[in-house]
Amino acid sequence: MSHTQHAETWKQLKDHLPQWVTESKAHTSDGHVASYIPELANAPADVLGICIMDTEGNISVAGESDFRFTLQSISKVFTLILALMDNGEEIVFSKVGMEPTGDDFNSMLKLELVEPGIPFNPLINAGAIAISSLIAGSNPTEQVERILHFFRDIAHNPSLEINQSVFRSESDTAHRNRSLAYFLKDNGVLDREVDDVLHVYFSHCSVEVNCTDLARMALVLAHNGVDPIRNQRLIPRRFVQIAKTFMFTCGMYNASGEFAMNVGLPAKSGVSGSILTMVPGQYGIGLVGPALNRKGNSTAGVHLLGTLSQEFDWSLF
Repeated sequence: MSHTQHAETWKQLKDHLPQWVTESKAHTSDGHVASYIPELANAPADVLGICIMDTEGNISVAGESDFRFTLQSISKVFTLILALMDNGEEIVFSKVGMEPTGDDFNSMLKLELVEPGIPFNPLINAGAIAISSLIAGSNPTEQVERILHFFRDIAHNPSLEINQSVFRSESDTAHRNRSLAYFLKDNGVLDREVDDVLHVYFSHCSVEVNCTDLARMALVLAHNGVDPIRNQRLIPRRFVQIAKTFMFTCGMYNASGEFAMNVGLPAKSGVSGSILTMVPGQYGIGLVGPALNRKGNSTAGVHLLGTLSQEFDWSLF
């Protein structure tokens, strides 16, 4: 994108982003806040906020962009990258596959039905639990500290912390995830103890951010692992390529194909109503809208991203 094109886009965002957010916010009434993690049920359903960040760190924000939320499944993108940095591709992909499942994100169906009994990909719960076991560290405390350090570096925010209320809420109600973890342990996928692995998993899902943090993290992925603001490589290019490919094919749960058709950008959602996406080589985008559709994605957030993609012809397809 030329400097002139960027300036035109930025002016349009300044002029129209608040209006587009208002129009999309009407779609919050089409969804419901996640309640299977009790703490998440406390989020206001009518919130919608967005931050778009360019290569110089300029931001365009609208709505409740300062609203704080936990990363939930968005964290899986970055723990995958960290596991790849710690272990390399061969070890990581001996524990998880590379394919979409077509099943719910917390399903265990194919673990039993399809050989070799490893999770289909690292962005479903079973896959992310397996990935959590691969983070380097002699104990869960060390693993979580490494993850926090990595997340803080990517977001360029040393104050990122775990929301302990959400962590406890996840841990207290995680019967399905415990079942998945024990099944993985029985299949030889987990080399560490189940409770230790789940502690790491619940911890990284419970890291609290706002839209600006999320946009900064997305910006690094948009530039293939380089933070363009600091002009510093944080992630090997190959591992970002792997992560963005999974985001395209699996990042929006069972609506990933639909999202690719209507928005056409690599993205990852979380049940906090958050979505991380990017315009490759240009912008990092973070948004939150806690009201979810039946597939687990933000109703208003998906609508807003569709509007932006159409207005600026951002789709990669």
